[in-house]
Amino acid sequence: MLGAANLIPGPTSTELAIYLGYRRVGWMGLILGGVCFVLPAMLIVMALSWVYVHYGTTPLASGILYGIMPVVMAIIAQALWGLGRRAVKNWLTGAVGIGVVILYMLGANILIILLLAGLIVMIGENLSRIKNVPMTGILLPLAGLNLLTTSTPFNLTLLFLNFLKIGATLYGSGYVLLAYLRADLVLNLGWLTDKQLLDAVAIGQITPGPVFTTATFIGYLLGGFSGSIIATLGIFLPSFFFVAIVGLFIKQIRNSPWASSFLDGVNAASLGLMLAVSIQLASAALIDPVTISVALICLIILVRFQTNSTWLIAGGALIGLLHTL
Repeated sequence: MLGAANLIPGPTSTELAIYLGYRRVGWMGLILGGVCFVLPAMLIVMALSWVYVHYGTTPLASGILYGIMPVVMAIIAQALWGLGRRAVKNWLTGAVGIGVVILYMLGANILIILLLAGLIVMIGENLSRIKNVPMTGILLPLAGLNLLTTSTPFNLTLLFLNFLKIGATLYGSGYVLLAYLRADLVLNLGWLTDKQLLDAVAIGQITPGPVFTTATFIGYLLGGFSGSIIATLGIFLPSFFFVAIVGLFIKQIRNSPWASSFLDGVNAASLGLMLAVSIQLASAALIDPVTISVALICLIILVRFQTNSTWLIAGGALIGLLHTL
Protein backbone atom coordinates (compact mmCIF):
# COMPACT_ATOMS: atom_id res chain seq x y z
CA MET A 1 0.00 0.00 0.00
CA LEU A 2 2.80 2.39 0.83
CA GLY A 3 4.35 1.54 -2.52
CA ALA A 4 1.25 2.73 -4.31
CA ALA A 5 1.34 6.09 -2.57
CA ASN A 6 5.06 6.55 -3.21
CA LEU A 7 4.60 6.15 -6.96
CA ILE A 8 2.20 9.10 -7.19
CA PRO A 9 2.98 12.83 -7.27
CA GLY A 10 1.63 14.87 -4.36
CA PRO A 11 1.32 14.49 -0.56
CA THR A 12 2.05 10.82 0.19
CA SER A 13 0.10 10.68 3.47
CA THR A 14 -3.03 11.99 1.77
CA GLU A 15 -2.70 9.55 -1.11
CA LEU A 16 -2.24 6.70 1.34
CA ALA A 17 -5.53 7.64 3.03
CA ILE A 18 -7.23 7.88 -0.38
CA TYR A 19 -5.77 4.56 -1.51
CA LEU A 20 -6.80 2.77 1.69
CA GLY A 21 -10.34 4.10 1.29
CA TYR A 22 -10.36 2.92 -2.32
CA ARG A 23 -9.14 -0.56 -1.39
CA ARG A 24 -11.73 -0.96 1.36
CA VAL A 25 -14.88 0.62 -0.09
CA GLY A 26 -14.18 1.44 -3.73
CA TRP A 27 -14.84 4.80 -5.35
CA MET A 28 -16.88 6.16 -2.44
CA GLY A 29 -14.07 5.19 -0.06
CA LEU A 30 -11.57 6.96 -2.32
CA ILE A 31 -13.48 10.23 -1.93
CA LEU A 32 -14.33 9.88 1.76
CA GLY A 33 -10.84 8.76 2.73
CA GLY A 34 -9.24 11.83 1.20
CA VAL A 35 -11.87 14.33 2.33
CA CYS A 36 -11.90 13.10 5.94
CA PHE A 37 -8.10 13.18 6.07
CA VAL A 38 -7.74 16.70 4.66
CA LEU A 39 -10.84 18.54 5.96
CA PRO A 40 -10.00 18.80 9.70
CA ALA A 41 -6.48 20.11 9.02
CA MET A 42 -7.82 22.53 6.41
CA LEU A 43 -10.35 24.00 8.85
CA ILE A 44 -7.73 24.38 11.59
CA VAL A 45 -5.28 26.08 9.21
CA MET A 46 -8.07 28.33 7.94
CA ALA A 47 -8.81 29.45 11.49
CA LEU A 48 -5.11 30.10 12.18
CA SER A 49 -4.90 31.98 8.90
CA TRP A 50 -7.63 34.34 10.09
CA VAL A 51 -5.71 34.90 13.33
CA TYR A 52 -2.49 35.52 11.40
CA VAL A 53 -4.04 38.05 9.03
CA HIS A 54 -5.68 40.00 11.85
CA TYR A 55 -3.05 39.69 14.59
CA GLY A 56 0.11 38.42 12.86
CA THR A 57 1.85 41.79 13.00
CA THR A 58 1.43 42.18 16.78
CA PRO A 59 4.59 41.80 18.85
CA LEU A 60 3.20 38.67 20.52
CA ALA A 61 2.49 36.84 17.26
CA SER A 62 5.72 38.02 15.67
CA GLY A 63 7.63 36.70 18.68
CA ILE A 64 5.98 33.28 18.42
CA LEU A 65 6.82 33.00 14.71
CA TYR A 66 10.35 34.26 15.41
CA GLY A 67 10.91 31.24 17.65
CA ILE A 68 9.10 28.71 15.45
CA MET A 69 10.85 29.47 12.15
CA PRO A 70 14.30 28.16 13.19
CA VAL A 71 12.61 25.01 14.48
CA VAL A 72 10.99 24.58 11.07
CA MET A 73 14.41 24.90 9.43
CA ALA A 74 15.71 22.16 11.73
CA ILE A 75 12.75 19.92 10.84
CA ILE A 76 13.43 20.47 7.14
CA ALA A 77 17.14 19.69 7.68
CA GLN A 78 16.20 16.41 9.37
CA ALA A 79 13.86 15.59 6.49
CA LEU A 80 16.73 16.29 4.10
CA TRP A 81 18.92 13.82 5.95
CA GLY A 82 16.22 11.14 5.90
CA LEU A 83 15.40 11.65 2.23
CA GLY A 84 19.10 11.73 1.34
CA ARG A 85 19.73 8.31 2.84
CA ARG A 86 16.99 6.86 0.63
CA ALA A 87 17.42 8.97 -2.51
CA VAL A 88 21.20 8.80 -2.99
CA LYS A 89 21.54 5.15 -4.01
CA ASN A 90 24.71 5.44 -6.10
CA TRP A 91 27.10 7.96 -7.65
CA LEU A 92 24.65 8.76 -10.45
CA THR A 93 21.78 9.81 -8.17
CA GLY A 94 24.24 11.77 -6.03
CA ALA A 95 25.58 13.63 -9.05
CA VAL A 96 22.03 14.32 -10.24
CA GLY A 97 21.15 15.79 -6.84
CA ILE A 98 24.14 18.15 -6.97
CA GLY A 99 23.26 19.13 -10.53
CA VAL A 100 19.71 19.92 -9.48
CA VAL A 101 20.94 22.32 -6.79
CA ILE A 102 23.00 24.18 -9.41
CA LEU A 103 20.16 24.29 -11.96
CA TYR A 104 17.66 25.54 -9.38
CA MET A 105 20.04 28.27 -8.23
CA LEU A 106 20.41 29.32 -11.88
CA GLY A 107 16.64 29.67 -12.19
CA ALA A 108 15.74 26.51 -14.12
CA ASN A 109 12.09 25.52 -14.33
CA ILE A 110 11.31 22.98 -11.58
CA LEU A 111 9.22 20.71 -13.81
CA ILE A 112 12.05 20.53 -16.34
CA ILE A 113 14.52 19.80 -13.55
CA LEU A 114 12.43 16.85 -12.33
CA LEU A 115 11.93 15.50 -15.85
CA LEU A 116 15.60 15.87 -16.73
CA ALA A 117 16.74 14.16 -13.53
CA GLY A 118 14.35 11.26 -14.08
CA LEU A 119 15.48 10.81 -17.69
CA ILE A 120 19.20 10.91 -16.85
CA VAL A 121 18.93 8.26 -14.13
CA MET A 122 16.52 6.15 -16.18
CA ILE A 123 18.91 6.09 -19.14
CA GLY A 124 22.03 5.73 -16.99
CA GLU A 125 20.66 2.72 -15.12
CA ASN A 126 19.29 1.05 -18.25
CA LEU A 127 22.16 1.52 -20.72
CA SER A 128 22.40 -2.22 -21.17
CA ARG A 129 18.80 -2.27 -22.40
CA ILE A 130 19.22 0.36 -25.10
CA LYS A 131 21.53 0.72 -28.08
CA ASN A 132 21.27 4.38 -29.01
CA VAL A 133 20.58 7.22 -26.61
CA PRO A 134 19.19 10.41 -28.30
CA MET A 135 21.43 12.95 -26.58
CA THR A 136 19.63 15.92 -28.13
CA GLY A 137 16.46 14.82 -26.40
CA ILE A 138 18.29 14.72 -23.08
CA LEU A 139 19.86 18.16 -23.44
CA LEU A 140 16.73 19.86 -24.79
CA PRO A 141 15.21 20.52 -21.33
CA LEU A 142 18.17 22.78 -20.53
CA ALA A 143 16.49 25.29 -22.81
CA GLY A 144 13.98 25.75 -20.00
CA LEU A 145 16.35 27.91 -17.98
CA ASN A 146 14.50 31.05 -17.05
CA LEU A 147 16.41 33.74 -15.19
CA LEU A 148 13.67 36.35 -15.42
CA THR A 149 11.00 37.11 -12.85
CA THR A 150 7.68 38.76 -13.56
CA SER A 151 5.18 40.32 -11.19
CA THR A 152 1.57 39.38 -11.96
CA PRO A 153 -1.60 40.76 -10.34
CA PHE A 154 -3.33 38.25 -8.06
CA ASN A 155 -6.39 36.40 -9.31
CA LEU A 156 -8.16 33.26 -8.07
CA THR A 157 -7.97 31.41 -11.39
CA LEU A 158 -4.19 31.67 -11.54
CA LEU A 159 -3.98 30.71 -7.87
CA PHE A 160 -5.98 27.53 -8.56
CA LEU A 161 -3.92 26.63 -11.63
CA ASN A 162 -0.64 27.10 -9.77
CA PHE A 163 -1.64 24.83 -6.92
CA LEU A 164 -3.17 22.32 -9.35
CA LYS A 165 0.19 22.17 -11.13
CA ILE A 166 1.99 21.66 -7.82
CA GLY A 167 -0.34 18.87 -6.73
CA ALA A 168 -0.02 17.15 -10.10
CA THR A 169 3.76 17.28 -10.44
CA LEU A 170 5.36 17.37 -6.97
CA TYR A 171 7.11 14.11 -6.16
CA GLY A 172 9.19 13.10 -3.18
CA SER A 173 9.06 14.67 0.28
CA GLY A 174 6.27 17.12 1.02
CA TYR A 175 8.92 19.72 1.82
CA VAL A 176 9.76 19.93 -1.89
CA LEU A 177 6.62 22.08 -1.85
CA LEU A 178 8.86 24.90 -0.63
CA ALA A 179 10.80 24.92 -3.90
CA TYR A 180 7.59 25.15 -5.93
CA LEU A 181 6.09 27.88 -3.78
CA ARG A 182 9.21 29.99 -3.74
CA ALA A 183 9.74 29.69 -7.50
CA ASP A 184 6.10 30.38 -8.41
CA LEU A 185 4.68 32.68 -5.74
CA VAL A 186 7.77 34.53 -4.49
CA LEU A 187 10.02 34.86 -7.53
CA ASN A 188 7.79 34.58 -10.61
CA LEU A 189 4.47 36.09 -9.49
CA GLY A 190 5.67 38.28 -6.61
CA TRP A 191 2.66 37.45 -4.41
CA LEU A 192 4.61 36.38 -1.31
CA THR A 193 7.83 37.25 0.50
CA ASP A 194 10.28 34.68 1.87
CA LYS A 195 9.13 35.54 5.40
CA GLN A 196 5.47 34.95 4.52
CA LEU A 197 6.41 31.62 2.95
CA LEU A 198 8.22 30.57 6.11
CA ASP A 199 5.27 31.72 8.21
CA ALA A 200 3.02 29.55 6.03
CA VAL A 201 5.22 26.50 6.60
CA ALA A 202 5.33 27.25 10.33
CA ILE A 203 1.53 27.36 10.50
CA GLY A 204 1.39 24.08 8.60
CA GLN A 205 3.82 22.50 11.08
CA ILE A 206 1.86 23.39 14.20
CA THR A 207 -1.34 21.81 12.87
CA PRO A 208 -2.16 18.12 12.38
CA GLY A 209 -2.50 16.73 8.88
CA PRO A 210 -0.40 16.92 5.70
CA VAL A 211 2.13 19.69 5.13
CA PHE A 212 0.22 20.50 1.93
CA THR A 213 -2.33 22.39 4.03
CA THR A 214 0.24 25.16 3.71
CA ALA A 215 -1.75 25.87 0.53
CA THR A 216 -4.79 26.66 2.69
CA PHE A 217 -2.84 29.30 4.61
CA ILE A 218 -1.35 30.88 1.49
CA GLY A 219 -4.73 30.89 -0.25
CA TYR A 220 -6.28 32.72 2.71
CA LEU A 221 -3.39 35.15 2.92
CA LEU A 222 -3.81 36.06 -0.75
CA GLY A 223 -7.55 35.72 -1.33
CA GLY A 224 -9.41 35.26 1.95
CA PHE A 225 -11.73 32.30 2.52
CA SER A 226 -12.34 31.87 -1.22
CA GLY A 227 -8.61 31.77 -1.86
CA SER A 228 -8.00 29.21 0.88
CA ILE A 229 -10.66 26.84 -0.48
CA ILE A 230 -9.51 27.22 -4.08
CA ALA A 231 -5.84 26.68 -3.21
CA THR A 232 -6.68 23.59 -1.12
CA LEU A 233 -8.81 22.11 -3.90
CA GLY A 234 -6.12 22.79 -6.46
CA ILE A 235 -3.31 21.07 -4.58
CA PHE A 236 -5.28 18.02 -3.41
CA LEU A 237 -7.48 17.25 -6.43
CA PRO A 238 -4.69 15.55 -8.44
CA SER A 239 -4.17 13.06 -5.61
CA PHE A 240 -7.67 11.63 -6.09
CA PHE A 241 -7.14 11.34 -9.84
CA PHE A 242 -3.69 9.73 -9.62
CA VAL A 243 -4.72 7.20 -6.98
CA ALA A 244 -7.64 6.12 -9.15
CA ILE A 245 -5.40 5.71 -12.21
CA VAL A 246 -2.19 4.36 -10.70
CA GLY A 247 -4.08 1.88 -8.54
CA LEU A 248 -5.02 0.02 -11.72
CA PHE A 249 -1.40 -0.35 -12.86
CA ILE A 250 0.53 -0.49 -9.60
CA LYS A 251 2.11 -3.92 -10.19
CA GLN A 252 3.31 -3.09 -13.69
CA ILE A 253 4.82 0.22 -12.58
CA ARG A 254 6.53 -1.26 -9.54
CA ASN A 255 8.11 -4.08 -11.58
CA SER A 256 9.29 -1.89 -14.46
CA PRO A 257 13.05 -1.12 -14.35
CA TRP A 258 12.39 1.95 -16.49
CA ALA A 259 9.75 3.39 -14.18
CA SER A 260 11.65 2.58 -10.98
CA SER A 261 14.88 4.17 -12.26
CA PHE A 262 12.99 7.24 -13.48
CA LEU A 263 11.51 7.64 -10.00
CA ASP A 264 14.99 7.21 -8.51
CA GLY A 265 16.06 10.22 -10.55
CA VAL A 266 13.04 12.25 -9.47
CA ASN A 267 13.73 11.38 -5.83
CA ALA A 268 17.31 12.61 -6.21
CA ALA A 269 15.96 15.80 -7.80
CA SER A 270 13.56 16.27 -4.88
CA LEU A 271 16.50 16.08 -2.50
CA GLY A 272 18.40 18.69 -4.49
CA LEU A 273 15.40 21.02 -4.63
CA MET A 274 14.86 20.77 -0.87
CA LEU A 275 18.51 21.53 -0.21
CA ALA A 276 18.60 24.51 -2.56
CA VAL A 277 15.45 26.20 -1.28
CA SER A 278 16.45 25.53 2.34
CA ILE A 279 19.71 27.41 1.74
CA GLN A 280 17.77 30.33 0.30
CA LEU A 281 15.15 30.46 3.06
CA ALA A 282 17.68 30.10 5.87
CA SER A 283 18.61 33.78 5.47
CA ALA A 284 15.03 34.75 6.39
CA ALA A 285 14.73 32.34 9.33
CA LEU A 286 18.20 32.36 10.90
CA ILE A 287 18.72 36.05 11.46
CA ASP A 288 20.70 36.27 14.72
CA PRO A 289 22.58 34.12 17.28
CA VAL A 290 19.34 33.16 19.05
CA THR A 291 17.63 31.70 15.98
CA ILE A 292 20.82 29.99 14.81
CA SER A 293 21.25 28.40 18.24
CA VAL A 294 17.62 27.27 18.37
CA ALA A 295 17.93 25.65 14.92
CA LEU A 296 21.15 23.81 15.80
CA ILE A 297 19.86 22.56 19.16
CA CYS A 298 16.59 21.37 17.64
CA LEU A 299 18.42 19.59 14.83
CA ILE A 300 20.63 17.75 17.32
CA ILE A 301 17.58 16.74 19.37
CA LEU A 302 15.71 15.54 16.28
CA VAL A 303 18.62 13.48 14.97
CA ARG A 304 19.81 12.12 18.31
CA PHE A 305 16.55 11.49 20.16
CA GLN A 306 13.89 11.37 17.40
CA THR A 307 11.75 13.76 19.46
CA ASN A 308 8.25 14.61 18.27
CA SER A 309 8.57 17.89 16.37
CA THR A 310 5.41 19.24 18.03
CA TRP A 311 7.26 19.63 21.33
CA LEU A 312 10.12 21.43 19.63
CA ILE A 313 7.72 23.82 17.91
CA ALA A 314 6.08 24.54 21.28
CA GLY A 315 9.53 25.15 22.77
CA GLY A 316 10.45 27.45 19.90
CA ALA A 317 7.25 29.43 20.39
CA LEU A 318 8.04 29.80 24.10
CA ILE A 319 11.58 30.98 23.34
CA GLY A 320 10.18 33.49 20.85
CA LEU A 321 7.73 34.81 23.44
CA LEU A 322 10.43 35.17 26.09
CA HIS A 323 12.69 36.90 23.60
CA THR A 324 9.96 39.37 22.70
CA LEU A 325 8.97 40.06 26.30
